[in-house]
Amino acid sequence: MQAPSVGGVMLPRGNGETIRLSRGASLTDFAEKINANPASLVAVMMNLGEMVTATQSVSDETLQLLAEEMNYKVQIVSPEEEDRELLESFDLEFGEDEGSEEDLVVRPPVVTVMGHVDHGKTRLLDAIRKTNVIAGEAGGITQHIGAYQVTTEVNDEERKITFIDTPGHEAFTAMRARGAKSTDIAILVVAANDGVMPQTVEALNHAKAADVPIVVAVNKIDVEGADPQKVRGQLTEYGLVAEEYGGDTMFVDISAKQGLHIDELLEAVILTADASLDLRANPKQAAQGIAIESRLDRGRGAVATVLVQRGTLRVGDTMVVGDAYGRVRAMLDDSGNNVSEAGPSTPVQVLGLTNVPGAGDNFIVVPEDRTARQIAEKRAARERNAAFAKRTRRVSLEDLDKVLKAGEVQQLNLIIKGDASGSVEALESSLLQLDVGEEVDIRVLHRGVGAVTESDIDLAMGSDAIVIGFNVRAAGRAQQMAEREGVDVRYYSVIYQAIEEIEAALKGMLKPEYEEVELGTAEIREVFKSSKLGNIAGVIIRSGEVRRNTKARLIRDGKVVAENLTIEGLRRFKDDVTEIREGFEGGINLGNFNDIKVDDIIATYEMREKPRA
Repeated sequence: MQAPSVGGVMLPRGNGETIRLSRGASLTDFAEKINANPASLVAVMMNLGEMVTATQSVSDETLQLLAEEMNYKVQIVSPEEEDRELLESFDLEFGEDEGSEEDLVVRPPVVTVMGHVDHGKTRLLDAIRKTNVIAGEAGGITQHIGAYQVTTEVNDEERKITFIDTPGHEAFTAMRARGAKSTDIAILVVAANDGVMPQTVEALNHAKAADVPIVVAVNKIDVEGADPQKVRGQLTEYGLVAEEYGGDTMFVDISAKQGLHIDELLEAVILTADASLDLRANPKQAAQGIAIESRLDRGRGAVATVLVQRGTLRVGDTMVVGDAYGRVRAMLDDSGNNVSEAGPSTPVQVLGLTNVPGAGDNFIVVPEDRTARQIAEKRAARERNAAFAKRTRRVSLEDLDKVLKAGEVQQLNLIIKGDASGSVEALESSLLQLDVGEEVDIRVLHRGVGAVTESDIDLAMGSDAIVIGFNVRAAGRAQQMAEREGVDVRYYSVIYQAIEEIEAALKGMLKPEYEEVELGTAEIREVFKSSKLGNIAGVIIRSGEVRRNTKARLIRDGKVVAENLTIEGLRRFKDDVTEIREGFEGGINLGNFNDIKVDDIIATYEMREKPRA
């Protein structure tokens, strides 16, 4: 059965069969699946009111629209599924298969600290680190690895715990969502003097969504006004019932500042892990895991912190991390010491990758370099296509001309550079979620790790973009170039400040909204005829004030009989005046409009700009 022809070309019509396409596929990809000419599908889309080129990445909605027209069904393959199929094509697998039971060994729990801003998350992590880090070790490396391992003693046995030092507040939701599978237990930090706050609830909901057990650290018990029991009571409303109240959640009262009860908190983590989870892994497999943090180091190139989840990672292994790959040249632990191998639940810094991977990217060890390069290139192409499809604003043929003429679609272009991939990704995700209406669009043209370079300034010049530097500055001549060319480069070290300023800029791009404000009403008592000015209304001002040159409408018997009039003349007795207030009499001339009668009401108003919410 044939579909109607487009431009004289007969198109194959489906019978409702399903076509599998990846996110960001083009019309050429669709055409290959149904053995059609891509140009004919472009013509079909034009008939449907969409301007799309054959090779352009299009959105899921566009693919669905085309499929319905051609009597096909489209299944958009998820990135995870596509990645699994990609690995299977190389006889590789990223999954939960741990091998035989006898190969499994107990691994340390992986913990993320969450909670409301200013409740002491960072100070708690510092306190835990200080109890385990020997004085004089390389603190800078420890602070920037993004994860570290500590040792505690439980029942006379030394046990390890791995902490992921990712920011815990709302702006990093995307990063946490991608890293949810990496976390076994969440520590929820709540200040004893503040109690449960909005971000406490958000962090709690996120931990529940990730389906991980929660240990509550009630911090700041040394502060005036601290009430740990109040915190326990508040959290029962959200389903966290303390053990002393008959529940199954462990609460530990601590002071991160004073270092009080830190060991008890670590013990609670181990006991919760033993009671709720079966934490075992096979160290004999080829290593698999997740990238926690990554950055560009001037001396060492791309440096990624990875968490080994199963298997053992060794120096010399060839690995793929997202769209980066390479042979492991060296590995460093959280103290900056060189290590030759890392087992399950161990975080290490890896050197030797081709580029900086994204936070939350999975890694897998592969047999040879060529395989690694092919997987990385295919992943990069897929990410690029999906990004193009996501960021393209669709404009239909019906309103294209109108939109271009009126300039209704405005766009704020951004270039984001940061010190670490997790920060850049989180900032980009937060900015793309800003919603200030359909009139203004935000587009991230480029994002990367490292200093702001001359090429970034070049790109900004060609696209009228704003450059955002997050914990980085402009390198070399880039700053002088930006000043010379008038490129706006903004530096931030606090993510919320960046979001607030960009949101304000977006709102500034919106066309102003106006609202009508009534100024005053005048009742016509008498009509005077003038050979020079026409009819003049003798009035008394009933409310407000009437001002010269303001807009007016004429109301007769409760109905508007004339709109868009202007108060062209205003007199008190023989004097011209600019305004007449309530209760006073005067004369009003409405210019060329003369259809006025006794008892008519003249209502004056002005349009004022309404502030954006």
